Amino acid sequence: MALNYIWIFFFLAAFVIGLIRLLFFGDAEVFPNMVNETFSMAKTGFEISLGLTGVLTLWMGIMKIGEKGGIVNVFSRVIGPFFNKLFPELGKSHPAYGSIMMNIAANMLNLDNAATPTGLQAMKEMQATNPDKKTASNAQIMFLVLNTSGLTLLPISIMVYRAQLGAVNPSDIFIPILLATYFSTLAGLISVAIYQKINLLDKVVLSYLGVLTAVIAAIIWYFSALDKDEITRVSNLASNFILFSVIIVFILMALRKRVNVYEAFIDGAKDGFKTAVKIIPYLVAILVAIGVFRASGAMEWLIAGFSWGFEQLGINTDFTPALPTALMKPLSGSGARGMMVDAMTTYGADSFVGRVASTVQGATDTTFYILAVYFGSVGIKNTRYAVVCGLIADFTGIIASILMAYLFFY
Repeated sequence: MALNYIWIFFFLAAFVIGLIRLLFFGDAEVFPNMVNETFSMAKTGFEISLGLTGVLTLWMGIMKIGEKGGIVNVFSRVIGPFFNKLFPELGKSHPAYGSIMMNIAANMLNLDNAATPTGLQAMKEMQATNPDKKTASNAQIMFLVLNTSGLTLLPISIMVYRAQLGAVNPSDIFIPILLATYFSTLAGLISVAIYQKINLLDKVVLSYLGVLTAVIAAIIWYFSALDKDEITRVSNLASNFILFSVIIVFILMALRKRVNVYEAFIDGAKDGFKTAVKIIPYLVAILVAIGVFRASGAMEWLIAGFSWGFEQLGINTDFTPALPTALMKPLSGSGARGMMVDAMTTYGADSFVGRVASTVQGATDTTFYILAVYFGSVGIKNTRYAVVCGLIADFTGIIASILMAYLFFY
């Protein structure tokens, strides 16, 4: 039901703001712009879905090879104790564990093309044991919030944009993003744990989180000793090497079990194609609503309101020009990316605003996009508290990004 109310809100808010701009400010272009945006975003939603077809076909085929090769059992043994605490309703050997781990690993490495197919596969596998097919299960909500919190170790794409826009040190946002996204993930995990009454003080959970914290600290220490060119070169090499190594390992494991690798790939690829087609209406619906909201000027007014409020509280408002990126991030990845580029183009890639926008872009993921795509792929209508927890993670990531930017760059 949450997506239903959000979708309605975007349209009603856009209409009210558009009406105000027409009647009181004489803006005769606002409604034509809003209508044009509906066509533009509908086309964008279809093109995104179409673009996902090849990627989903490829990666779901590869995931099927890994599944038949026994990778699920391997992942279950390695992370089983931790996931058993976070996903108690899935049991100890659920097939979704392998896809969940692959999705989280792909997100950490900023490998979006690999993350989406594995995430959709995980949702499909969890849906198979979901007793209410129209309502999100606890496990699906935990997975989605961990996904939307956007834990990222290697923000390659943001570094590339910064380099293209003239940043002297494109990778200077690496450590701030790593810290901000870690806080975002912890906030998302804690919020879902409170709803689901999961004990995060359990020694198993604490030990896994402790190891993850140590790994992140080690990565920060390693990369902080490298210059900007080395950070980009090493992180890019590591990301792609790990990704291709996963494919080879899956194939070798399947061969070891005498699996027909080609047929396994085709079986998974067929599912990928069907999933891509199924996503189209859900994605078009949410993108059109976001586009109309933006075209009405509601986003612009929202930013002005935030700036005024911060000024009244005596808070430094130098970061507010980067807020469009922050507010757009939960709604649209491409929209937030556009806002980030606009901020760097307007104020400079090495400006404070440019760096805040870059850090925000890397700190969280697109909650409503992921909600629409992931839940839409399995036909879930009632998302329960997934939106609330996802936005808590987003809000924490945004606040942490601003604070990290002030700490590192102001």
